[in-house]
Amino acid sequence: MPKYTVHVRGEWLAVPCKTGTNTVRWLGKEAVRRYMKNKPDNGGFASVEEVKFCVRRCKGLGLLDHDDTLEDTLEDNEFVEVVIEGDVMSSDFIPSKLEGVHLYSKYQEPEKYIYLDGNSLTTKDLIDLGKGLYKIKLTHEAEAKVRQSREVIERIVEEQTVVYGITTGFGKFARTVIPTNKLKELQVNLVRSHSAGVGKPLIPERARMLLALRINGLAKGYSGISLETLQQVIEAFNASCLPYIPEQGTVGASGDLAPLSHLALGFIGEGKMWSPKSGWADAKYVLQAHGLKPITLKPKEGLALINGTQMISSLGCEAVERASAIARQADIVAALSLEVLKGTTKAFDTDIHAVRAHRGQIEVAFRFRSLLDSDHHPSEIAESHRFCDRVQDAYTLRCCPQVHGVVNDTIAFVKDIITTEINSATDNPMVFAERGETISGGNFHGEYPAKALDYLAIAVHELAAISERRMERLCNPSLSELPAFLVTEGGLNSGFMIAHCTAAALVSENKALCHPSSVDSLSTSAATEDHVSMGGWAARKALKVIEHVEQVLAIELLAACQGIEFLRPLRTTTPLENVYDLVRSVVRPWLKDRFMAPDIEAAHKLLMEQKVWEVAEPYIEKYRREHIPESRPISPTAFSLDSLTMNKCVGTDHNDQDEL
Repeated sequence: MPKYTVHVRGEWLAVPCKTGTNTVRWLGKEAVRRYMKNKPDNGGFASVEEVKFCVRRCKGLGLLDHDDTLEDTLEDNEFVEVVIEGDVMSSDFIPSKLEGVHLYSKYQEPEKYIYLDGNSLTTKDLIDLGKGLYKIKLTHEAEAKVRQSREVIERIVEEQTVVYGITTGFGKFARTVIPTNKLKELQVNLVRSHSAGVGKPLIPERARMLLALRINGLAKGYSGISLETLQQVIEAFNASCLPYIPEQGTVGASGDLAPLSHLALGFIGEGKMWSPKSGWADAKYVLQAHGLKPITLKPKEGLALINGTQMISSLGCEAVERASAIARQADIVAALSLEVLKGTTKAFDTDIHAVRAHRGQIEVAFRFRSLLDSDHHPSEIAESHRFCDRVQDAYTLRCCPQVHGVVNDTIAFVKDIITTEINSATDNPMVFAERGETISGGNFHGEYPAKALDYLAIAVHELAAISERRMERLCNPSLSELPAFLVTEGGLNSGFMIAHCTAAALVSENKALCHPSSVDSLSTSAATEDHVSMGGWAARKALKVIEHVEQVLAIELLAACQGIEFLRPLRTTTPLENVYDLVRSVVRPWLKDRFMAPDIEAAHKLLMEQKVWEVAEPYIEKYRREHIPESRPISPTAFSLDSLTMNKCVGTDHNDQDEL
């Protein structure tokens, strides 16, 4: 017999249906009838017949026709909302945002698995898990370690040994011993009381990442969770059942308690939960719809689920991966701007960078040469000003290897810290099965990822700061020799005037966001947690800074391509022409003013999806192969001092002149 889960005015109702030939109207009336039955005042209605309503799917929010049959319209155990005419939407119903509805149609249950052992997860693996590309299984070694650590906990409980968080209270209550018959209640109370976060919920991708990372930490076998409970958590991940996790509330020590508590709350069947099948609904109904049961917490298991730095680190993984992507593409965008502004490639000469051998600087200079080398990729634009009387370029063009380079080196540094963190045990107390004991420590303190992500934000911001200055040169006719604001009939048309203002606004916002959160600390938990990392905010604002950088570079990319229009029929190098063609496949040239925001969004999407890098990378790597001796190969994914051996590439022949 089919059954449907129906939301009416803040309550979820399970409505069985004896026959699929019943209509959507019948389902709505039956749900309202059951709702009225549960209310002393009948919910304010005299009868079901007087209630006017519409019915829509929770999955995608699509309205349903009252006359359609249920068997033709809904799947068994599908989630629907009855919206009563005249009501505002109930405050505890949390639909996916309309712009996020694509998550439903986009999601396909993965067939492949990633095996987790707590030691070998990469940042890219975690991003892929967040995208729903893989399910999770534990390695046999991880399962054995989990079992062994659980045996230690069970022995402690059996012997009634006093151990923090297992047989005692938490924080200030660490000296309060809890009776054996209340140890399970202790764990449930911990999860409920610590679920005190506020703010918007994590989007499904980020909730998946957080959950996958917590599973990876538990798989190390130092947490004391039972294999049975951990497998239940993995089953929920594989079904994409994702609890409601507010993004605010963690101070980053003792771990990310508030967000991880919300994560655990869903698995015990309380709070809200999301899945592609249900949208947002009560956790118990979402679990039930996927054939899952709420977890019954055993001693220490609540603490095992909520103690760790996974909120900071999972968001940090996304920040590092996005930073890497935009840093690579920033070199390509800047190279295009340099061509439009008729700059020289002399500043990227191999010997200049050999005497200041920072890896990032060397790699960025190499990328510029690979894209701009006139001997390798003839550029009619470069040839047109080969013998001009300008002596050198502005810093925003000439110093790209030095400025972009340190960003690349910072990303590599931060990625190393985050990779270590996501494969670490960050619980307290730690369970050491080989020693048969638990030890209290401070691995939950988020200072490492907090400091690293503050550093990342400061570094990546500079890509936007220098990009905005290049935009000023592109839009300013006295600096670019192009029409003001890159448009014809200036005055009638404003062109890129306000697009540049948007870039300036984003750069200014970043200056405030780059203030390190990890320099702050507020004592919490009655001074038992007297120094904290504030790493949650470090991670969230790093992502906001990176988003702004992506948007600023999207605007510069559009401006540089528009500048090319005024240099036609001259052509730039082959790789940069291909970048231009890519942009023009989604954004046409500006002949006169038009609605610009969609164009910025389209360019931003190209950068987010790394399309600009995909177009240019084959040329960069071909150039690398041709300019590095076969006996000294370079990994295309790493910086290398071997770049020092690359041949010089001379572009336009500006006369050299020392700085005054």
